[in-house]
Amino acid sequence: MASVEFPNPGRAPYSAQDRELIATRHVHRARAHFARRRDYRPTPVHAIPGLAGTRTAHLKDESTRLGIGSFKALGGGYAVHRLAQRHPDGPPFVCASAGNHGLSVAAAAAEAGVPCVVHLSDDVPEPFARRLRALGADVRRAGPDYDTAMATAQQAAREHGWRLVADSSWDGYTEIPLDVMRGYGVLLDELADTCEPPTHVFVQAGVGGLAAATAAYVRDRWGEAPRIVVVEPHGAPCLLESARAGRPVRVTGSPTTLGRLDCHEPSLLAHRLLTRLADLYMTVTDEQASGAAHLLARHGIALSGCGAAGAAGLLALSPSARDTLALDQVSRVFLVGTEGPVEPM
Repeated sequence: MASVEFPNPGRAPYSAQDRELIATRHVHRARAHFARRRDYRPTPVHAIPGLAGTRTAHLKDESTRLGIGSFKALGGGYAVHRLAQRHPDGPPFVCASAGNHGLSVAAAAAEAGVPCVVHLSDDVPEPFARRLRALGADVRRAGPDYDTAMATAQQAAREHGWRLVADSSWDGYTEIPLDVMRGYGVLLDELADTCEPPTHVFVQAGVGGLAAATAAYVRDRWGEAPRIVVVEPHGAPCLLESARAGRPVRVTGSPTTLGRLDCHEPSLLAHRLLTRLADLYMTVTDEQASGAAHLLARHGIALSGCGAAGAAGLLALSPSARDTLALDQVSRVFLVGTEGPVEPM
């Protein structure tokens, strides 16, 4: 099974409308929020000279982020903060989760003193549910898969007037996911503090929130020159197929071990941003992601296959795509290690 590479046919310049949505000024506001927390520390950046024939790859390691161990701590947490700031006495928060998003929402809700309900599918192991309960969340099981849990959370929000905090977006639901994406931008702002501007960025995607936040930050700060590559699991390429179709589409997919990235429908906001700002979409296999994680471990960087998927894209890139992207021995590449090897499930 080979990687699929799809040059973005809709690539267009960063626009004033993009800037209004998710410019670096929004990210700076989010970072100022986290900077007030006593447990806030910028996560490490690892430099790997010569990785995949480049000058240097700089990998932002999110495995220690705010006690959750994932970049997700920035997104849901910031969205909850913004909601609590606007309506401190508002109703409970509710979300669906198959991973770290629920921990982020629950932790921020506890900090704000607001109840939180997290819907989990039946296949999410109980140790993860216990971590949520330790944060004060009301954990409820909701059917066989994440889609069912998400539908249940949406229904609960409608029936009870609760505040839904999702990391995806759709028609009529964009404001909160936009704050989630602005929170993700904090890790790029930290990375920019320590490194020269990149020539290339490889970023993994599930529904696309992190990838879109990354693309928007890069374009706002460094313009059109850096080449941006969106990396998805071979079994769930919803952003690639949406770019191919010219509209958001749901993919059938096939089984993948990259559970955090196993998303069959893109975030509407992410799709709209990436179809303008990304240069290339590509897929990686489970084996390629696992191989990248093992290679990074030899450099002292401990990530899961999901966490290493962006690096897997760099390592799997075909010679023709390297030529198209002008990736060579003088290239400076940004990567995001999104989570550590022990996934909190």
